[in-house]
Amino acid sequence: MALLDAILADGGRSGISELARGYAVPVATAHRHVVSLVEEGLLTPVGGGRHVAGPRLIRLGAAVDLAQVLARIAAPLLPGLARDLGAVVQLGTLENDMVTYRVKAGNAASGLFTQVGGQLEAYCSGIGKVLLAGLPEADRERYLANGPFIALTAQTITAPEALAAELAVVARDGHAFDREEIAEGLACAAVPVRDRTGAVVAALSASGPVHSGRYEALHDRIGPLKAMATRIEAAAFGAAD
Repeated sequence: MALLDAILADGGRSGISELARGYAVPVATAHRHVVSLVEEGLLTPVGGGRHVAGPRLIRLGAAVDLAQVLARIAAPLLPGLARDLGAVVQLGTLENDMVTYRVKAGNAASGLFTQVGGQLEAYCSGIGKVLLAGLPEADRERYLANGPFIALTAQTITAPEALAAELAVVARDGHAFDREEIAEGLACAAVPVRDRTGAVVAALSASGPVHSGRYEALHDRIGPLKAMATRIEAAAFGAAD
C-alpha cells in the first residue's frame, strides 16, 4: 500500500526502480508488488517502468461520495461539541455555489432555519465564506462576478469588492464569521475541513444568538472548531505526517 501511495503521488513520472530506491524497498520486491497491483486493476503501465491509477482504482474512487463520508464521520462527534459550546454546530459542503448542510447538532438545532440536506446561499454565512475562500482563484472570481448578492439583513455584505476583501481575510486567517449577515440576532464562527492536499472540502460552524452586536464570543469558538476539524480530517484522510 505504501508503494501504491508513492506511485499515485508520483503521477507516472518515475519508474518503479527509482521509486523503490527512494522508499528503501528492494527493487525486485517493488516489481513483484507492482505486477500484482496491475493484475488487480489498481495500476496501469504507461511505458518505461512507469504506472498510473488503474481502472479498478478509478472506479473505486468514483464510488466514494466524500461529502457523505465526512458527514458520517462528523455525525457522532458534533453533538458533544455543540453541548460544550452551547451552540448549534453544523458541517456543510459547497455544491453549485450553494452551501449544502450535511450535519446539524445541538439542543437548539430544531429552532435554526437550516435543514440537513437543504441549501442556502454561500456569501452570507460563515460556512459559505470558508468554502468560497477555499476555492481556486478563478472559481472564486467567477462566483463574485455572478451576483447580485441580496441583502438579507442590514449587515449582509453585498458589494462584490467588499465580499472579495472579506474572503481574502478568511483565506488568510483560516476562519470566518457571520455577524448577523444571514439573520438578525444570529452569529456564527466557521473553520475549514481540509484534505491531505490542503484543499478545503467542507466547513464546520458554531451558531448562536447574539445581543447588541457583540461578537467577541465568536473568537472563543475557533479553537474548539479547529480541534474538531482536525479530528474529522484525521478520520477521513489519515493523521498528518
